Amino acid sequence: MKLNTHLALVVVLMAALISGWCNGPAPPKPPSTPTPSSNAPPRPRVPNGKEVTFYPTYGYRVGTSWNAQLRGWVHEDRELEAKGAARLLKRMANCNAAQMKTVEARSADITDDDKEVETVKVKFVSDPDGKEYEFSKTKFEGIFTLDLALTDEKATQLQKLEHSSNGWLTYRAVSNDYPGLGRVRLIEPNGVSVISDIDDTIKITEVPAGQATVLRNTFCLDFRAVTEPGILAKYNLGGDIPVHYVSGGPEQLFGPLYDFLIINPGGFPEGTFHLKYFPKDLSILRSVFSSLDVTYDHKLKTITTLMDRFPDRKFILVGDSGEVDPEVYNEIKKNDRRGQVTEIVIRDVINDNVVNPWRLAGMTPIPVDPPICIEQKHFEQLSKRVEKFHPERPKPYIRNPACGKG
Repeated sequence: MKLNTHLALVVVLMAALISGWCNGPAPPKPPSTPTPSSNAPPRPRVPNGKEVTFYPTYGYRVGTSWNAQLRGWVHEDRELEAKGAARLLKRMANCNAAQMKTVEARSADITDDDKEVETVKVKFVSDPDGKEYEFSKTKFEGIFTLDLALTDEKATQLQKLEHSSNGWLTYRAVSNDYPGLGRVRLIEPNGVSVISDIDDTIKITEVPAGQATVLRNTFCLDFRAVTEPGILAKYNLGGDIPVHYVSGGPEQLFGPLYDFLIINPGGFPEGTFHLKYFPKDLSILRSVFSSLDVTYDHKLKTITTLMDRFPDRKFILVGDSGEVDPEVYNEIKKNDRRGQVTEIVIRDVINDNVVNPWRLAGMTPIPVDPPICIEQKHFEQLSKRVEKFHPERPKPYIRNPACGKG
């Protein structure tokens, strides 16, 4: 495949996926915006274009020890393709010339070269012994994983030396060829955790408004945090509770999301990130044409695994009505034999609590004023999934009348 053809394919497919999470200044941050729950380090800036992206994750107790499941991506810049992708995205998203630097920063990793068969070793920054842990070799997509076992004594030592009061530990890649910094949180078996969606739940993306709007919000404009106090309060429950960000969005956009939500103006608590990796080839087409189904499956599997690994913890699930969060959360609660789900909070971006109240029954809806007017194509895709998961609904799924007929 020629370079320009491959570039166009990558950008177009990635744009479709972003939409499937499916020009004014950002509003001032409200006083109720949560404060970060720990001293999360900024992502390192890598001058040579080679790096390891470690996705923040968690560790859980197994007997008297800990199992920390680490995950990362080894990749290298493709400077020419990156510039071409930025120019193409600028046109697709209708960004102006002044927004080009934002486009370049947001799209920087989309065209990166996945490094295959690489060996990655890490060590904790606070470990006086300097012990190294080796990951499995990277796969075709440059992804690697490691089930890292720690004794309780070692975990306690590392937390004390890092002055970590909440279980967060920092580790770094050993090799200078592919540098990277990672974080893992050791979470105790008991307590309360928050599982949160990202787009239109805590960051304004306006997915229901359609691809053009999503692309502008993703690549042209400053990211904006939501302002509804009823949503923000769930991230300020006190006690530094664990937060897990579970999204169907591409892992290739993790960097800008983390920088905004955790490090810079978003101000949300440091948490684990569980995005979806999408290979940059023709197999991605299956995801494009069924992105809501892919999102549903990814979230259901990820959240179920989290709850299984913490059977004695309680969970608050936070999402939005613009995609399939209510259906995912409803399925999880229906199969919740241990009563772990204490509340489902939905940022009602499309006014479903008024128009289709049966969809959000038993949940805590947070109204959005004004609601997003859902695009016809997105409405058709969403209504198919909603009606599939609500066979006993009292009436057909309809669109907010203020936005046109469904």
